[in-house]
Parts: sequence; structure tokens; C-alpha cells
Amino acid sequence: MILEGNDFKIDVTSEFGTLRSLLIHSPDSGLGKVVPSKAQDWLFEDIVHLDTMRKNEYDHYVKLLLYFLDPDKIKGKKNKVDATETRRAFFKPDSPGFHASGKVIEIQTLLADILQQSDIRKKLVASVCAIESCNYRLQQQLIDTPPVELAKIFISGSLSATEMIFAPIPNLIFSRDLGITVNNHILLNKPAKKARFRETLLMRYIFFNHPLFAAYRDNILEIPETPQHFLRPGEDLEGRTTLEGGDVMMVSPDHLLIGCSERTSISGANEAIRLLFDNNVVKKVTIVKIPHKRDYMHIDTVFTQVKRDTWVLLRSLAVAEAPLEEREPISWFIDKKTKERAEIVQFEKDEKPRVFACIEDLLADISENDLKSGTKTKFIYSGNNTFPFDAREQWTDSCNLLALKEGVVVGYDRNDKTAEAFKEAGFNVIRVTDLLQKFENNELNPQNMKDTLILMPSAELSRARGGFHCMSMPLLRDKVL
Repeated sequence: MILEGNDFKIDVTSEFGTLRSLLIHSPDSGLGKVVPSKAQDWLFEDIVHLDTMRKNEYDHYVKLLLYFLDPDKIKGKKNKVDATETRRAFFKPDSPGFHASGKVIEIQTLLADILQQSDIRKKLVASVCAIESCNYRLQQQLIDTPPVELAKIFISGSLSATEMIFAPIPNLIFSRDLGITVNNHILLNKPAKKARFRETLLMRYIFFNHPLFAAYRDNILEIPETPQHFLRPGEDLEGRTTLEGGDVMMVSPDHLLIGCSERTSISGANEAIRLLFDNNVVKKVTIVKIPHKRDYMHIDTVFTQVKRDTWVLLRSLAVAEAPLEEREPISWFIDKKTKERAEIVQFEKDEKPRVFACIEDLLADISENDLKSGTKTKFIYSGNNTFPFDAREQWTDSCNLLALKEGVVVGYDRNDKTAEAFKEAGFNVIRVTDLLQKFENNELNPQNMKDTLILMPSAELSRARGGFHCMSMPLLRDKVL
């Protein structure tokens, strides 16, 4: 079933406006084929147990999203969906009983849709085979493969349960990194790691060819490489133009944050700024430099927004406790006149750049000035700002939360101290299994919920090193101004 784009809209102006539609990818069989010897090459820290990840963890996430975004697909059906056979069909895009929501949109479904077009199928097979160095006969075999099955092969890397032809793309569950919705535009990513090249290619074909996005094709922004990039010596990663969605946040209608991190380069940030300003997409872009360490990876592993006036963050990276002269030199942020160094610089078209002393100052400015919160900005700290829980829980994505609506966020149940910090800040904390049953029994309405942290089971999902902010690409949120 092809999702139609007649009533479909793209518009994201904040990180916390009520979520109306998003892209996700449920864990596929490729995740269960990550082997220890290749895990790091495929950007995984560990191997996961796929059935547990699906049935005990991610499936709850899909149900939760449906209750909030598309309740007709789940309301009154939960008990049946929880049954073993029905569950398998409900969550698998290639099953007849798949929920097929037009608001909680599965990437694999969109891929299968565009592969029904013969010319697109041939082009995409040729492109994938070029990336993966496939032989000619295999290329012909893939062209002749039915679209639904071919979509599974592209994602899992497997022709069958036992035959792999190329690596899986297990990071596709982190749909945030594929692109970011900026107002009514989509800014596509340029991944830093080869392991993500195929998923980026698949998403480009989806955005430019699926009828769902037909009205927005002129609003899809692709970051170009720098001139003569092919002349860089060897594997010059520092000079490459890279940008991933976890480093991009739409914090107000005119203001975008871009992190420079392990995965997003200076060149990528500069090219994104030029592209956004030239197309008049936003008026202000702030660059946030964080250490190039695996501990942090993207800015959304360090902070995310909970409410107009509330953020969750890792305090050790957010507060300017060291004087400027003692901080790590950042030559590309040096003011040539004052010689001062900074970690955060804000750019407005035709205006002098503005420097912030620390992340907390930036977030307070966003809440109080961009979003007109009218109150002093509040911060909830990872691990309740207690050593060693602050670092331990940040590692398991205590700061990587997805806002379903203002004040209602989704996070992992293993981050106990962070949950305590939410309680101390006046939030309700509830486990997703209890919440879903309350929705089904009409004891609680998702639309009436306020100030709540929803705890998701996370034994296997947390091994993948990404939270629910990573596992979502919002396409439509209600405006907040």
C-alpha cells in the first residue's frame, strides 16, 4: 500500500511542539547479524538480542507513538496486537497485518513503495551494487527481485536467513541521523562513516521519489562537498564535509543548532549554514562544538529539550567552569581581533557573530528570548548531577529524550538517577507498560498528559548507543509560537 501525500505536511519549528508525524525504522534482521569482529566497523559497541529488542522494547515504542499520533491504529486492539502471531504481523512492514500508519511512518515501507517503479529499482540497485562492489549477475538478480523483498535485502544485507551478500545497515533504526526537518524543508545528512553510506543513499531516493514528499521536492536540501575535495590527501577526515541529524536541532522557527562533533565536521556545519541562509530557511544558526569523543558523538547525546523552559543535559559539558584561556583551543572560532576562544558561536545573516560562554547560557537564551518562556530556564541533569551516575547514565542516553508533546518525553528505564531528577523537578515518572494499559482502559488520555517522563525498557536498545531522540525523525510538529 503506497502512502499518499494529498494531506501530508512537513513542518517542524521546535523540539517540543506536539508531534504529529515522524519517520522510524523498526529493528530488522540485520541487527541480529552484527558479529563481534565487525561491530565497531558497523558503529555498534555490542551485539544485541534481536527478539528481546523487538518484542520487549521497541514494540512498546511503536505502540506508544500510535496512541499519541494515530490512535485509531491501536486503540481497542492492544490485547490482540500483544498476541504472538498478531504481534509479528502488526510490527513487520512486509506483513499483511502491518499497522501501515501514515503518521508513524516506517522507512522500509517507503522503500518498498518506490522500488515498485521499474526505473527507480534499476537505478537504486545499480547504485547499491556500486557501493557494495557486487558482481553483474547479482545486480541482475536484485533487479528481478520483488520490491518488498528487495527492500528487506537492501536493509538487512541478506538474500535469505543464511546468505548475506553485504553488510547490514543496523544504524537505520537511528532515523534522526538521516536528515532533519527545518521548518518546511528537509536537510539531508552527509555521514561521517562508510557504514552509513547505503542508508543515506536509500533515504535520498525515498525523499526525491516517494509520492508522500512530492510537494516538497524543491525543499530538499543536499549539502555539497567543498570545491576540489577529491584532491585531499589520503583519508583526510578532518577536511571532509560531514553532517548527521543528531547534531542538528530545530529549536525555534528561525533558529537552528548545529553541533560540531565526532560525526559532524566544521566544513559540514559551514556548508549547512550557507545552504540554509541562501534559501532563507532560518535566520539564525548556532554552532556548538563538543569534544570529538565516542562518549558524546552528537549534541543530542549531551542535551535535549523537555519543555519551553526546561532542558535535560550533562552538566559537566554544559557549564563554563574553566576560564577561557584554560579551555581546549578551537582555532576556527578564534576572533581575529580579540584572540578569544569560544565553544559556541551564533551566526545571523549579515550580523556579527555572537559568542556564548557555555551550553547552559545558550539554552537559557533560546528559552527566554527565542521562545519567550517568561520564566527562568530550568535544567535537569543526567544522573542527578551525581558522580559517577552523571557520566554512566549519559552513556546510556539519559539526555537523549524525544518530546511527544511539551513536557511529555520518552527515555530509558535504566537511568534511575536521572528519573529521580525528573521527579524532583515536579515530573511524573511512569513505565510504558503501565501507561499503555491505562490508555487502553480509558483511565488516561494521551492528549491530557502533562510533565511526564515515560520509561521504556532498554536492556538491548541501550547497547546500540542511541536513545529515542536518535530513533525518530519528526516530520510534523504543532507550532509553539
